[in-house]
Amino acid sequence: MTIRFTEGDGDPDRAAKSADAAGALNLTEELYRIAVEELNEAFAGIRVGKFELAKEGRRAVRDLADLSKALLEERRNVEKLRKELAGGGASDGELDLGAARDEIGRRLARLRAARGD
Repeated sequence: MTIRFTEGDGDPDRAAKSADAAGALNLTEELYRIAVEELNEAFAGIRVGKFELAKEGRRAVRDLADLSKALLEERRNVEKLRKELAGGGASDGELDLGAARDEIGRRLARLRAARGD
């Protein structure tokens, strides 16, 4: 048997936490897209002889590097939060009751063996 958890279960702040994490990720992705556009504009300008845009291109590359790190960090945070909100069990917020029952049986068997039953 498998139980699926939805965002409304458990923690009343769960939906807010999830929305905040997703919002931060979306913002970082949007900033990344903007930096890519700026870099492409700088490249296009350099191709037609506007070499003063090289400075803008350098800034855009630096921004992309910083945003890449931020984007990866936000994705890690979102995934960590999803796992935390799902109870740290199986993927996709699922709890595998069969596996839990098997683990409980194994632990009880070890306790009985240690006790001498």
